[in-house]
Amino acid sequence: MPLDLVTFILQNLVAEPDRLEVTADGDDRNLRIEVTCAPEDVGRIIGRGGRLINAVRTLARAAADGRQRVELQLLE
Repeated sequence: MPLDLVTFILQNLVAEPDRLEVTADGDDRNLRIEVTCAPEDVGRIIGRGGRLINAVRTLARAAADGRQRVELQLLE
């Protein structure tokens, strides 16, 4: 569920949604979400002062059940 939410949010945020890749791996306790995008979209995802990426991280953690730890990373 957090993966779908992150994908939906970021696809509507970037200029080139076809170059956006959102992958996840982990188990029942830990989930690692990795985001790869076009170089010109990195600033859009990070936002001013990192506020946007932190908001997406917060939403991903809220979408996970209370037992799962979610980590979101933007890869360049």
